[in-house]
Amino acid sequence: MTTEKPQDTEATVIIGQRIRPGLEQEFHAWQEELNAAAAGYAGFLGAEISPPTPLQPDWVVVYRFDSIAHLQAWINSATRQRFLDSGSKYLDGPATQQVVSGGTQQPDPLVTVVVTHRVHPDHVDAFLAWQRHMTQQESTFDGFRGTELFRPVEGLQDEWTTLYRFDSAEHLDAWLTSAERKEVLAEGEKFHDFRMRTIDNSFGSWFAFEENGKEAPPPSETKTSVAVWVGLYPTVVLLTLALSPLHLPLWLGLLIGNLLSSFIMSFLTMPFYVNPMLRRWLRPPPDAPAAKTRLAGLGIVAAVMVFWAAVFYLVTTQIWHLP
Repeated sequence: MTTEKPQDTEATVIIGQRIRPGLEQEFHAWQEELNAAAAGYAGFLGAEISPPTPLQPDWVVVYRFDSIAHLQAWINSATRQRFLDSGSKYLDGPATQQVVSGGTQQPDPLVTVVVTHRVHPDHVDAFLAWQRHMTQQESTFDGFRGTELFRPVEGLQDEWTTLYRFDSAEHLDAWLTSAERKEVLAEGEKFHDFRMRTIDNSFGSWFAFEENGKEAPPPSETKTSVAVWVGLYPTVVLLTLALSPLHLPLWLGLLIGNLLSSFIMSFLTMPFYVNPMLRRWLRPPPDAPAAKTRLAGLGIVAAVMVFWAAVFYLVTTQIWHLP
């Protein structure tokens, strides 16, 4: 079922940009400065930078604001324009931009396709009927997790935007290359003027929080890596101890251990141990003092890892010796 979203809630802009070869690090540093400038504007909720992946060939930057008005103030600001002028040397061609208002919190790491259409005002009813047919067809495919439809945003975007979500890249690709989709596209030939972008939300469920019922921006790559380390160390050691009586050869033990650790991390360690413990550090409240939050989070990480190291030292050297 296609859900059409109102425009009086949170607003998100998804910007895709190709970068000149060899200038990726300079672009990333410049984009971090740009994001920091955006944080000073009213209604700012968060910003993300995603480098290219096999699913998304462009760099993708996402800004979240608490309203369309505040997002529009940032997008059209002189501050952002100055940054764009100074950073043009990093950019390989014009950027693409999709604006959505509202949206739902997703509990798992979905692969999202963002599609924008230019629709003539006289064809809106036909477009909506065609979109309903499109959703009916894709909903029969494995892995389909829903569709959201967003109207044009006055002053920001003239296109209609649709989000299609699947649980994996494989299931998404099965739909995109299907005969059913080709038939529906042929039926909507008058709506052939569209742009499509795929966003890979890797590791999304490991850090999926809801704060006051709203989707929060993900933690930085550094915090993500540290948090995974906090969960991975006890998980791997406990699995090693559990599998050791089986006397498996190294190659087979690692094969089975890695598979089990992936499931345990995704369904137990991260959602029930790491995320609750490090919540305020991974996603601090907007009004929390940054330095205090950072030090408190690092203190918790250090204390927890010292605890686990001491426990496993005693277990493996004083209580039980591995066979």
